[in-house]
Amino acid sequence: MKPKTHVLPDLLEHDLKLVLIGTAASAASAKAQAYYAHPGNLFWPTLFKTGLTPRQFSPTDFPQLLDFGIGLTDIAKSATGSDAQIPDDAWDADALVVKIRKYQPRYVGFTSKAAATSTLGLKKIDYGLFPEGLGETGVFVLPSPSGRARGYWDDTWWFALARLVKQITQ
Repeated sequence: MKPKTHVLPDLLEHDLKLVLIGTAASAASAKAQAYYAHPGNLFWPTLFKTGLTPRQFSPTDFPQLLDFGIGLTDIAKSATGSDAQIPDDAWDADALVVKIRKYQPRYVGFTSKAAATSTLGLKKIDYGLFPEGLGETGVFVLPSPSGRARGYWDDTWWFALARLVKQITQ
């Protein structure tokens, strides 16, 4: 069986403060070969607004997040589209958990409830700090910054995660 190729490369290294985890690359992100590339996505403005980055980066600047202790990955690395468009066999929670245990960031932030529930094997989850970690890694669930999820948007949770991350000294 041929291994599945990743739509976007993981942006991971050891001892990161935070790894943000999405579901899958959007069509715009796949085309741009950059995370959160759709112009209606609030990801990049929110990282700046919360102080997680010192300026607003463009999607193609994503490799620079490592300079600030932030990594990126998705649970469905071989698929593109909205959650409903992702084939069942593309969701790979086991592979994601292996990566998190290998790299051991201080926190992971799921950028959607779908990514969090799929990874944690739950039917329902609330926003905020999850009571159980993935090994030593704290788990935080965020509202999706996608334009498709605008009705659920609340940057309060992003600010709460930023406060936790800023308390970490490296």
